[in-house]
Amino acid sequence: MATVAPSHAFSAEEWATRCELAALYRLIAHFRMTDLIDTHITARVPGPGHHFLINRYGVLFDEMRASDLVKIDSAGRVVDAESAARDPASYRVNAAGFTIHSAVHAARPDLHFVIHTHTAAGSAVSAQKQGLLPISQHALKFYGCLAYHDYEGIALDLGERERLVADLGSCNAMILRNHGLLVGGRSAALAFQEIHFLERACQIQVQALAGGAELSFPSEAVCRLTADQFQRDDSDGIAELAWQAALRLVDQGAVDYQS
Repeated sequence: MATVAPSHAFSAEEWATRCELAALYRLIAHFRMTDLIDTHITARVPGPGHHFLINRYGVLFDEMRASDLVKIDSAGRVVDAESAARDPASYRVNAAGFTIHSAVHAARPDLHFVIHTHTAAGSAVSAQKQGLLPISQHALKFYGCLAYHDYEGIALDLGERERLVADLGSCNAMILRNHGLLVGGRSAALAFQEIHFLERACQIQVQALAGGAELSFPSEAVCRLTADQFQRDDSDGIAELAWQAALRLVDQGAVDYQS
């Protein structure tokens, strides 16, 4: 990953975060978890400003670059107001994305990266009354630590933020009912691992239910054991190893996401 900003516009720390976030966008596109120009991934900007980065509205995930990301404050205002006034199209952000992500970043400073998706499988499970079933190893990663938030319409009402973070609680993953998936992590690697496992769990559930056969459920003891195994001491290192491997999927040829 690039660690040096191409100009004096960004600190080295911010540029490194921008590159990681752009890589996350490319990977979400690679694994077909996009919804055209909708859904969002955000990252907290290092420093005391309580700023975070969000995608410029209208840029496809598979073409996202570090310089395409827009820095906004906790009220949704573009930090570089003068540039935004001169070129508003390059600093446009989606209002619903701001509502959801600003809520999480404000309430959970430990979640530096936040990912929201509308995949077919994730949205399908979000519409199923029973939610995520403990029928796969991927699903058991979230056993006892998966939150749910009821649908309230397109997330334009800032009042929804309090209810959303109350439902999220201390969890790092949540199903937005009749909507999609939401995860966060202390790092890009951990956030990517959360969305990868949750999306795969939803895909498995949809296909298992479509098969029409009776489902097999592990015992309560096995469910709890498996969830605990996912939290073992080396879990962060495994997530980082998977992240570095995944980066090679978007590092082929010119690494223009770092531009």
